[in-house]
Amino acid sequence: MMQPTRRTVLATFLSASALPFLAGSPAGAETPPARLLPTPACDDDDATPASSEGPFFKPDAPLTRDLAADVPSGERITVAGFVLDADCRPVPNALVQIWHADAAGRYDNAGFRFRGHQFSDDGGRWWFATIVPALYPGRTRHYHFKVQRAGGSILTTQLFFPGEPGNRRDGLFDERLLLAVTDVQDGRFGRFDFVV
Repeated sequence: MMQPTRRTVLATFLSASALPFLAGSPAGAETPPARLLPTPACDDDDATPASSEGPFFKPDAPLTRDLAADVPSGERITVAGFVLDADCRPVPNALVQIWHADAAGRYDNAGFRFRGHQFSDDGGRWWFATIVPALYPGRTRHYHFKVQRAGGSILTTQLFFPGEPGNRRDGLFDERLLLAVTDVQDGRFGRFDFVV
């Protein structure tokens, strides 16, 4: 049996509603992304933990989902999830912003490479096509995010990769902020649900 691609896994994810997907695999899915409960579980009334913004945030990132369209190198990944409220309801039109290092561990501070934002859809879904960021001194692999529901406060946090040797040595690592990562035919698919 052939492994799915990032596109087919994303299509399965986009066709799923939040609640059935959180409880397990969506009906009819060929190979769903890794099963993931929100971190922390939205029914615990706890929001996703905040983490350091770091020194590389830049305002006014472009409205885009594809951060790697013009980047020939780097391992491809689609990072996706839901924005949910504390009652596990999808939050539409929430701002989701991402920024991260490139395949050499550098941030683009002059332009907007590997920086972008979007708004969650009517079902609370968000997604970015990008690359797996490289390590750089003192840090494990991670993505930076800002998430804000309309009229709400801004959650600033970081998401991490499971199984990275550097996780234990990174003082900002938080296991509650681990992506659920699935290997697919053309890269990886990473899943995380923000609770705001």
